[in-house]
Amino acid sequence: FALPMIWDYCEVNPLSDTSGGLAAMSNWVARYVDHALMATAFVPSPTVRLESACAKDTMGGHYGAGGEQVDLICTDPPYYDAIPYSDLMDFFHVWLRRALHGLSPETDAAFAEPLGPKWDAAANDGELIDDAARFGGDKAASKRNYEDGMARSFSRFHAALREDGRLVLVFANKQPDAWETLVSALIRAGFVVVGSWPIQTEMQNRQRSLSSAALSSSIWLVCRKRPAAARPGWDRQVLKEMQDNIRQRLRDFWDAGIRGPDFVWAATGPAMEAFSRHPLVKFTDAPGERLTVAEFLRQVRRMVVGFVVSRLFDAGEGAMQELDDPTTYYLLHRNDFGLAAAPAGACILYALSCNLSDADLAGRLDLLARGKGAAPADDEAAAEDADAQASGSEARLKPWSRRRAKDLGEPAADGSPPPLIDCLHRLMRLWKTGEQSRVDAYLENRGLWRHELFARVVQALIELAEAGSEERAILEYIQNHLAAQGAAVAPRQEALLSE
Repeated sequence: FALPMIWDYCEVNPLSDTSGGLAAMSNWVARYVDHALMATAFVPSPTVRLESACAKDTMGGHYGAGGEQVDLICTDPPYYDAIPYSDLMDFFHVWLRRALHGLSPETDAAFAEPLGPKWDAAANDGELIDDAARFGGDKAASKRNYEDGMARSFSRFHAALREDGRLVLVFANKQPDAWETLVSALIRAGFVVVGSWPIQTEMQNRQRSLSSAALSSSIWLVCRKRPAAARPGWDRQVLKEMQDNIRQRLRDFWDAGIRGPDFVWAATGPAMEAFSRHPLVKFTDAPGERLTVAEFLRQVRRMVVGFVVSRLFDAGEGAMQELDDPTTYYLLHRNDFGLAAAPAGACILYALSCNLSDADLAGRLDLLARGKGAAPADDEAAAEDADAQASGSEARLKPWSRRRAKDLGEPAADGSPPPLIDCLHRLMRLWKTGEQSRVDAYLENRGLWRHELFARVVQALIELAEAGSEERAILEYIQNHLAAQGAAVAPRQEALLSE
């Protein structure tokens, strides 16, 4: 969201007919104006007001509280701590203030201040964003101010809507904390989510997408007022309703080609229909405790991850419940980003979805490489070159040949079994030595000869590995070795063998 300056030519190139040139830009403007004139030819004139949703004497004065109520409120709320809109506004504000001066009393009033509106602590009003710099560096105060402000705004919306009205929210933030805040504010204000639509509204070549993990889709949440008689829910019933609601929608989103972080957040809307139907959700086994929004969304993310991995395995979603978290993360990351650089934000989201942290993945589990460890290939020269160019906002999966821990694929100190991905990478190292006796001994000791889930992991990685690579060759050797010894094989391999 920075505004980089490039001292090249002003605005557009008048001598070029390519994209970005004067002729092409003028054509786009003309096409839009033509379309807009036809689309709005017979609509009533809008009423435009410059007001704050937080202020008590604005929205509540025009709508609700005995005044006229509206059928629809559609808003694109501030994205938590993602973008300081008012800072960006200042760049344009100073020019618009001069260019529009004297146009009308309304525009003069709108640009009366020299800069865009910031948060005014005395008036308890202004731009809502979690920015600790505006609170003397106090992160807790900044976060609390944002959350309270969002709840107040949604409460104003609730009062302004008719009983059968709709609130539509457009949200594209990828951070779990941002979603938890949004959902909590909706529930506090008395709304229930009744629909969710992922819509690809973000251009891939926009400035913000070029070097960030910003979502390519916006999630549109459709909300209604929750009945005043709504009663508290119980966790088991709510979670079952969530699973019933989400299953078919996940299939629809997958068939529509939605992938990556967009797919995870697209599922949030349908899941929220069950949770937001109640003012609060209690635990069946501990009625005094509540199921928090954070815990509910964590379970939603885990279910979505299981769905994605089940598609890679060509297996039922139930089979994925037995797959360990590190292997689940590895397959999810490998499917979406391969061994190339991945945005740190997406890695954090996937880690949280698998009950892990990015620190665990880069440290204890040795699956991720960040900074100087983020090499894209097995070749050491290529690795060193990538290390020199690595970005702090990116991470890569470590290739199997660069995971060199001596205890890789061995049980932990507490006796817990190693992740299946560690077992497979250890097996690949053993295979490369050419000592088949050690390969067979490891398969026997870890109980992998008849391990169907392990066979599915092998098959999935064969399909994800690059054709002709050493990795794929070794994986195919291992798979054939397992099949030759009568071991468990993945269903797709079994079908090929039967032919």
